[in-house]
Amino acid sequence: MLSYDGTDYHGWQVQPGARTVQGVLVEAARRRFGADTRVTGASRTDAGVHALRQVVSLTTGARIASLGLRGALNADLPRDVRVVDVREAPAAFDARRAATGKRYAFLIDNGSVAHPLLARYAWHVPQRLDADAMRRALAPLRGRHDFGAFCAAPGRAKDPVCVVRALHVVRRKERLVVLLSADRYLHHMARNIVGSVVAVGRGAHDADWLGAVRASRDRTRAGPTAPAQGLTLVRILYPR
Repeated sequence: MLSYDGTDYHGWQVQPGARTVQGVLVEAARRRFGADTRVTGASRTDAGVHALRQVVSLTTGARIASLGLRGALNADLPRDVRVVDVREAPAAFDARRAATGKRYAFLIDNGSVAHPLLARYAWHVPQRLDADAMRRALAPLRGRHDFGAFCAAPGRAKDPVCVVRALHVVRRKERLVVLLSADRYLHHMARNIVGSVVAVGRGAHDADWLGAVRASRDRTRAGPTAPAQGLTLVRILYPR
């Protein structure tokens, strides 16, 4: 299991000429355990997105205990990527294919002045947000729906139907967190939902607008894409 600050990475997935979280993990693992070592992540987080509990399958022919593997990798990984837990798994386990859902949290700094310690991890929205209106607006998005209205162009070829199990807005003084849980996400779906519900919170639209946007399946009717630094992968869900 990994935690990482995604600020200085071009997302999770290995890409030619770009620094990615998977890339630095593969490099560290192969240096320690051999060139045949394979790494598969449960979620392909976007550039700038963070993770508290990214689950990774690491397959290697090397014989090493779990704690030894964690220590060896953390010795070679950059300080903004940490292996926090290691467990043995069946040989056929695949972190991505076995997952049944993912939970994300989006942090909003709602103070009139941006908090300097949150700049890497929150979206600063200085206008006071109506959290109750945001909660009402999110209600029609729960359940099984076509979420094409919240999908970025590169993901349009995929099945747009997702099951959103939970959506919550939690306020603590000048901080808001939007919590999202779903079986899967379309490209930029979480950030597009947040950008749209913030438009409701600002008063640009009423609470009924978001349900109409979802039903339209038209990306041009939704709000802007929220910035990546506010989004954190919180947990990967697996069958019990």
